Amino acid sequence: MTDQLIPSRRAFPADDPIFALNAEALGRKAAGEPVLNATVGALLDDSGQLVVLDSVMELWRDLTALEVAPYAPIAGDPAFLKALVQRHWPSLGSAGAACSTPGGSGAIALSMRNFLEAGQKVLTTAPYWGPYATMATENGLSLATAPWPEAGQPLDAAAWGGALQAVLKAQGRVLVLLNDPCHNPTGRSLSAADRQVLAGLLREASALGPITLLLDFAYLDYTCEPASVAAALADYAALGAEGRILVGASMSLSKSMTLYGARCGALGFPWNSDPALQAALTQSCRGTWSNCAKAPQSLLLRLAKDGKAQERLAAEHRHWSEVLSARASALDAALVEAAMPPVHWQGGFFVCVPVPDPESACTQLKARGVFTVPLPEGLRVGLCGMRASEAPRLAQALQQVL
Repeated sequence: MTDQLIPSRRAFPADDPIFALNAEALGRKAAGEPVLNATVGALLDDSGQLVVLDSVMELWRDLTALEVAPYAPIAGDPAFLKALVQRHWPSLGSAGAACSTPGGSGAIALSMRNFLEAGQKVLTTAPYWGPYATMATENGLSLATAPWPEAGQPLDAAAWGGALQAVLKAQGRVLVLLNDPCHNPTGRSLSAADRQVLAGLLREASALGPITLLLDFAYLDYTCEPASVAAALADYAALGAEGRILVGASMSLSKSMTLYGARCGALGFPWNSDPALQAALTQSCRGTWSNCAKAPQSLLLRLAKDGKAQERLAAEHRHWSEVLSARASALDAALVEAAMPPVHWQGGFFVCVPVPDPESACTQLKARGVFTVPLPEGLRVGLCGMRASEAPRLAQALQQVL
């Protein structure tokens, strides 16, 4: 009888390790233990409360019934899609081929479904956000990786060129999933020189087959280098406008608006208006979630028309970017004091601390009440959820277990 209830013979994975670690940390904290929980993936203030942006909530409270209750179009409100694209590239007059999605995750999963076939590989970075692998598995895919640059080091052109060539020769096409700028989990962005090298590699490899570059923009509103973020967006726009590479973006309201629970974002290809691509995206929306929530789309449209609200939101982003920067600086200082290299954060919610045996280090840290997320390349530390004053404890605990 049990077999009849299971729709697939494939193995079902265990619970997400991040959720399991966070649950254990919260349980031990509730029991009165002095826990340092660096597994959190949402922005918290120094009292441990979820940060909610006031400028966004004011707009939310003003939404009318007809801005919330009706169905949104299957592919999303065209005005919403245009406004979201223009938050990233203000000079563009169109969203191109685009659709609304349930957050950035929906955009990424939809790309995997539309640009690859079962058994193929998605090319992304090492390290990467863990759910990329989950989404790939759910779509019958797997991941291939190329290394994210170490702090102060250039992009490994040979490794990236080799990965592109290998994937293209094996399957005739490639989907590159790139979380830049403000990479999760390293907290570092590609330099202008890195982007130039990568663009050259993509152009060269495109002779072997079609290439889709999907940019994951989850964290770019939280950075200590806004000018560098703007330069990155301009570089990717120039690459997209060339037309040799299909450049798209996963754009989410989750982190940028602290609307995690609204589950709204978009997948857009602003430099391509192919009706066949638009039809494919719309069909996939209908076949998965049908359509997305109308309220957050209405909110973004209100924001796009309200200059004062935009100024307040920008000020809140600056404030919380400064908080994250202070936390990163405190961690770097504590790591150096403990004779470990700094992480050199530039943006986003996370950093990755290299350690020889991440699983063992994570287990030993847990015994000391310090919770981190093990990755193959090191330990993911959520700056978004820890106080600057906790940095010495984290560094000292690391020093003890290494």
